[in-house]
Amino acid sequence: MAPIAWKPEYSVGNPAVDHEHQELIDLVNGTAAAILDRRPDADIQRGFGDLFRAISAHFALEEQQMRAHGYDQTDQHKADHERLLDELRDIMDGAGAHPQTAADRLVEALEAWFANHFRVHDSRLHLRLGPHDHG
Repeated sequence: MAPIAWKPEYSVGNPAVDHEHQELIDLVNGTAAAILDRRPDADIQRGFGDLFRAISAHFALEEQQMRAHGYDQTDQHKADHERLLDELRDIMDGAGAHPQTAADRLVEALEAWFANHFRVHDSRLHLRLGPHDHG
């Protein structure tokens, strides 16, 4: 399993948002490494918890901004957020029994998410809201 590397195409054109996205990638990589290194379950659960909280907080902020600006694709964007959170919960549930699979799924799911969601949803959102509305 290779860690996720930040790629220029992940950028949404807003430095503050890009920084948050890079922090999420670091949390994904750290959690996957904890699983693969067979660290204690408490460390792995803490990694998943930190990642889940960070992603949830990031999504909540985006959703608040969308509502505040009457964004026209709020429902679609929020639904995409919910899909990722559901998948993350599912991966967390299986991590104890199948750690290698969980680590691989975590990286695959989040890398696909970054490639698609950032490019499609976040770049459109931040283009609409403009750089002055963030951070």
